[in-house]
Amino acid sequence: MAATPEICGGAFPGFTRAIILGMDNPVKPGDEELVALAQKGDERAFEELVQRHQQKAFRIAFDFARDREEAKDLSQDAFLRAYTHLSAFDGRSSFYTWFYRILVNICLDYRRKQKRTAAEEFNETVESHVEPSYPAANPVSPDQRVMAGQLSKRVEQALESLPPKQRTAFILKNHQGLSIREIAAIMQTAEGTVKVHLHRAVIALRASLAEFV
Repeated sequence: MAATPEICGGAFPGFTRAIILGMDNPVKPGDEELVALAQKGDERAFEELVQRHQQKAFRIAFDFARDREEAKDLSQDAFLRAYTHLSAFDGRSSFYTWFYRILVNICLDYRRKQKRTAAEEFNETVESHVEPSYPAANPVSPDQRVMAGQLSKRVEQALESLPPKQRTAFILKNHQGLSIREIAAIMQTAEGTVKVHLHRAVIALRASLAEFV
């Protein structure tokens, strides 16, 4: 394979989409077609794969890192690892599944090495999933602001305390909207096991937030 091209801002520079797609052929090739071209040394084909998946890759990485720069680095690391191991892709799964499995594993490795918690607002999908029993007021009173800040911190702590597999399943389902089937493929486990991880994650989150609901 040719030397790894430089990634800048999550994309490969100098990419001309028309060269890949063909000036007289408006039909975009599928991921697997692009992989086949990239495996033959066509760097522009891999550039197109990056273009297609970079935004979603960043969002997933951000849910793990809770830091924009770290998420950017993690997603770029995943693309670099995918590029350098592209010859190992044998088509038994989709490129989508294969790549996001690489990304999630990189994010989990990052999580295991980190000792700190990033200070970020909790995702609204988490708040809705644990079903707070009080309605949001408008305008918000000082007491409610204090309560919201405490809840935000507690939710973040609760997510941090989940076992890695439960947290991964919860993030991919509730933050990224992936299906049970997609999550099972990425995590290389049965769909029933994913459902168990999600169920236990929700129970743990509700128990951690019992005083707020």
